[in-house]
Amino acid sequence: MATSKKETGAKAVLGKIVRHQLFIPVAALLILAIFNLIADPSFYKITLGYSNDGNPILSGYIMTILDYGSELAILAIGMTLVTAASGGQDISVGATIAIAGSVILRVLCGTESRPETLKAPIIVAFLVAVVVSMLFGAFNGVLVAYFKIQPMVATLILFTAGRSIAAWINNNELPIISDPKFGYFGGFIPGIPIPTTFFITVICVIIIMLVLKFTTLGLYTQSVGINESSSRLNGLNPAFIKFLSFVILGICVAVVGLIKVSRLSTINYSVVAKDIEMDAILAVALGGNALSGGKFNMTASILGAYVIQFLTTTLYKFKVQSDALPAYKAIVVIALVVMSAPIVRDWMSKTWKNLTKGNKAKEVA
Repeated sequence: MATSKKETGAKAVLGKIVRHQLFIPVAALLILAIFNLIADPSFYKITLGYSNDGNPILSGYIMTILDYGSELAILAIGMTLVTAASGGQDISVGATIAIAGSVILRVLCGTESRPETLKAPIIVAFLVAVVVSMLFGAFNGVLVAYFKIQPMVATLILFTAGRSIAAWINNNELPIISDPKFGYFGGFIPGIPIPTTFFITVICVIIIMLVLKFTTLGLYTQSVGINESSSRLNGLNPAFIKFLSFVILGICVAVVGLIKVSRLSTINYSVVAKDIEMDAILAVALGGNALSGGKFNMTASILGAYVIQFLTTTLYKFKVQSDALPAYKAIVVIALVVMSAPIVRDWMSKTWKNLTKGNKAKEVA
């Protein structure tokens, strides 16, 4: 009898774990971790080396995941809010990152392509990029919130024209920054062997968590996403909430834009942040958030971003061609879409209940 109660309790705990929103990203992370451990344990090797300037830096696949996964994590913050509020996704973030990066270089370089000294402080260039990115986010937000255009269609405008705008900002030139301090944001701060991007992400995560905890942004966003008409009857302004979510995503885009151009101290308009919007959307989906809007879990989205980078790094480790990466990620998308479909979730729930009832009947007998 005691054994039966323990089994019942264990099944109940297991059921809660499986139903938890963090289950999918954590399970995916564990699967990837175990696969790499079996296939090649050296995947987890971290070595201490030195940069060309003689500063200590940590290198290895794990550090790569930490570094580039941070970009996705920052984007996932804004994309989660946009998805939750509007029930759609912004596919223009890659192009807008190019615009933000181009603005930063324009402010720092002025009219020169290769200035010997910076024409403005880096913080000023970044703040200008933030304002510009917020304006483009506001543009998308107006189309979605006030003109009632489906998000993916509305953001298709900047997706198409954004990189041309970025090139126009710098007269189709490729500015180069020679100041080593500019490289700190996408590289390493002297004396600190951990990528700066990780610390930037920690700051962004702390800010958004404090905002969600001490303001009603999260509650209002979920309310609008779940039922726009009901939220309006309760005194909310659904259009403004949607608009605000796109503006916040614009801020996230500016941060990633700074990181991107800092890595190389220049920009390639057609390549920078290419297809990053797909990874950001996939991170939100992998976090168990409904792509149709409503309730969201920010922690799950951020974790999902690192899982996506873990997958990407693993594929590169096994020498999968970059052109083939979307095909592998498409498999993940298909699996997530199928698992998140209401009919599949209902079937899984009924199967679990029937299995539990069957076991209880046997115990009684």
